[in-house]
Formats: sequence, C-alpha cells, structure tokens
Amino acid sequence: MERLNRPIIMTAQMGAADFAWANSLRRRYFPPERNQISAHVTLFHHLPPQALDEVKATVAALTAELPKPGATLSGLIHLGRGVAYQLHAPELLALRMDLADRFAGLLTAQDQQKPRLHITVQNKVIPSEAKRLFDELSATFEPRPFVIHGIGLHYYLDGPWRDIGNWPFRGR
Repeated sequence: MERLNRPIIMTAQMGAADFAWANSLRRRYFPPERNQISAHVTLFHHLPPQALDEVKATVAALTAELPKPGATLSGLIHLGRGVAYQLHAPELLALRMDLADRFAGLLTAQDQQKPRLHITVQNKVIPSEAKRLFDELSATFEPRPFVIHGIGLHYYLDGPWRDIGNWPFRGR
C-alpha cells in the first residue's frame, strides 16, 4: 500500500451485523452531501503519518493477544446538530487509554482527552431536525449488546478516508 503523508485515524471495527445496522441509519439520516464515510467508532482522530509503523506494530501486537471487548449500545446522545448512539465499552476504553499512554507525545489535544465512545448517525443538520430524530430514536431505544471485532487504521483525506488495514481481536 502506498504510504501517504496524511493524518491517521484509528477506529474500533464493528461486527458485521452491527455495522450494517449503524451504517444504514447513517445513510438514512446523515445529510447525503456530507456523508463521505461509513459508520464508525473513532478511537483517535489524528495520529501522525510518520508514526505509521509504530502504530501498526502496536495495534497488531495488542489485537493478537486481546479478546473482543464487551460492549453495549447504552443510549442516545443529542449532539446539538446531530444524534449519536453511546457505546458503553469499558475494556475498549481501557485499551484506548493504554494506547494513549503508549502514543504520548504523538497525540493532538483532542486525542489527549478521554473519549466519549459513540456512533454518529446524524450531524450538521439544524438543531430542530436533530432534536426530532433524537426524540424519535429515543422512544424505541433499548440497550443491547454490540460487537467490537477489531481495530482499523485509515488515512484522513480531507473528508473521505482510505483504509490502511484492520486487525481483529484474536485473544481468548
């Protein structure tokens, strides 16, 4: 694969059924002209491209040892101009915090903060439209298990992303 001098985004990869569900909601509710990527759970927004080898090696080693982290779709988040599903995943969050420690000095201010794991299904709409969708989805929401399959790396291309690779959790 061609190496690019572009920021690297790290995501938690969803199981196939959960991805299909989340991505269908994103296609339905996200403004089409702004929906350039698939549904995702961002772990890091901007890792430097110069650290690609280190990041890949770290992700490969950790996912080879660790089992799939438990996760629950736990609620909805009103984003003001959008809506997201909140993900409760303590093991994934702990892994993300471990990675943040390993990558200290490489992180932007945004990535130094403790993340609020979520899946955005709508963004960049007028507040009243976001409130309507939040209310609609909240009326039928029930917490449920959610599968996290692995870790993915992507280049950020000023909107769209290009996949670098995916590493499934293989530990027991």
